[in-house]
Amino acid sequence: MGDVIMSSPAFRALKESFNCSLTLMTSSMGNTIARLIPGIDDVIVFDVPWVKLQQGDPNDIKNILQVLRAKQFDAAIIFTVYSQNPLPAALLLYMANIPMRLAYCRENPYQLLTHWVPDEEPYTLIRHQVRRDLDLVKSVGATVSNDHLLLDLPEHAWMGAKEKLRNTGINITKPWIILHPGVSEKKREYPEEHWASVATKIANTNDYQVILTGGAEEAPLASRIKDAADDHVYSLAGILTIEEFVMLIKHASLVISVNTSTIHIAAATQTRVIVLYALTNPQHTPWKVPGAVLPFDVAEDLRSKNEVIRFVSDHYFKESHPLVSPDEVMNAVEAVLNSEELNYHH
Repeated sequence: MGDVIMSSPAFRALKESFNCSLTLMTSSMGNTIARLIPGIDDVIVFDVPWVKLQQGDPNDIKNILQVLRAKQFDAAIIFTVYSQNPLPAALLLYMANIPMRLAYCRENPYQLLTHWVPDEEPYTLIRHQVRRDLDLVKSVGATVSNDHLLLDLPEHAWMGAKEKLRNTGINITKPWIILHPGVSEKKREYPEEHWASVATKIANTNDYQVILTGGAEEAPLASRIKDAADDHVYSLAGILTIEEFVMLIKHASLVISVNTSTIHIAAATQTRVIVLYALTNPQHTPWKVPGAVLPFDVAEDLRSKNEVIRFVSDHYFKESHPLVSPDEVMNAVEAVLNSEELNYHH
């Protein structure tokens, strides 16, 4: 979801510049947020076999080719992070007879791409993912008037969220802070006992309710943290729709999360955010939203085997960052909540 949200200013640039119909082809996970992205007219869901955690069947490729050919697209743009190879997707689009194909690429793609931007990242420079995507579409003349992250926020979702808040015992007239502990990769985990300590400290030292969030698969984790924490800590993990989750974040005083899609939702709703940031990809910090990033090292045995990612780790993350303590998180909470000027400029 985070990748889709970070690409959304580039989607708007295409829409504003070319007044085009825009179809997003994304994974099942990306599709979860796609309907809230302004400017998307249609979505094709396809879990490609060259992306982590996806399991494909060769027949799936044949089927998606038929879909792409039937739609007779005029152009296709491949959005990647710098450690991804665009050529499998480029080959798919080439076989689908899409006449214009644009992507960053490290090696010469020859006929697979009609418009090729040499990928300088991460060996020469590193940009934020939002800037990387905007620069890609700018190479074909697309620009945007507002490069902030935006989501369409259905107000009816706030009604559903409020009902679930009340049913959980949360007072909707009092402020809350969201803690989002779940990760899709173990290397980005922040320890369970530290989450419980942070939740307890917030509940005991501020007039804030603490709400733990996450998907259904993260509900047991949230429940354990809630049980280990003090009063005024609640769990809504597994019971919110994506629209309700976005609205809950919009109405929060602060979101504390690992580096995952939640921080990009917070940026899109302009909700202050603290990120417990495992040093994986420096492109994915919060974009243009008040907050703080608290980095910590990834354990050696969990580090990626991808040589591009290893290069970044060796050359950009030379300084050691031990695991952030709950007290350090609390210091950041006080600073972020009390600051009127704290912001990120990328």
